[in-house]
Amino acid sequence: MPASSALPLRTALAAAFLACAALPVAAEPVPPREPQISVTGEGNASVAPDLAILSFSVVSDDKTARAALDKNNAAMTAVLNGLKGQGIAERDLQTSGFAVNPQYVYPENNGSEPRLPQLTGYQVANTLSVRLRDVTKVGAVIDQVVTLGVNQGGSITFTNDKPEATLTEARKKAVADAMAKARTLAEAAGVTLGRVVELTESSPRPEPVPLAMRAMAKSDAAEAVPVTNGENSYTVSVTMTFAIAP
Repeated sequence: MPASSALPLRTALAAAFLACAALPVAAEPVPPREPQISVTGEGNASVAPDLAILSFSVVSDDKTARAALDKNNAAMTAVLNGLKGQGIAERDLQTSGFAVNPQYVYPENNGSEPRLPQLTGYQVANTLSVRLRDVTKVGAVIDQVVTLGVNQGGSITFTNDKPEATLTEARKKAVADAMAKARTLAEAAGVTLGRVVELTESSPRPEPVPLAMRAMAKSDAAEAVPVTNGENSYTVSVTMTFAIAP
């Protein structure tokens, strides 16, 4: 074929290809959405706590920061030694706060002249967090540390070191609750419940028991502080989606 006749042929083929490419492509048909029922179930399980987390402080005041710190160090050292004497390991003792603060008095203004605050001394506060693995000792420990120098309360939280078995029980109850709700809805709607399409769990919510500790004064009481630890509740929520059988 002569070169002069090949060029128009190529041009015609290219034009035909572009024309085909410009034609709209038929969209794939969207399958109808499978009818479903979605419900949320909740399960709760309780267990006695086996771990107590205590927080308390030694607060010391004096004319100078050095004197307040020395006084505080001596008291906190006595507290730590007493706790170790109760069998509490180093890993369960942690300083959770420390502060040195100047203390002022604020005199009333005399007429039009403002009166500046007056420095009266310094306060040192050392806060200790204690993990107590024998919850029966909580009262005795509080009594001892107050006697040794703790003079400001913090908090007590009763929790569990390994709550997995309790969480498993709560999960089973949550799934059973969701399935019961789905069956009720299906029966009310006159449909048949099908397979589980999706199952998701929200973060489990532990509910340890916190107790506030008031400001403390030294005590020579022979009896331990009365403390009740109750039970901890753990809540799990699940969302389940079921297909509706045809």
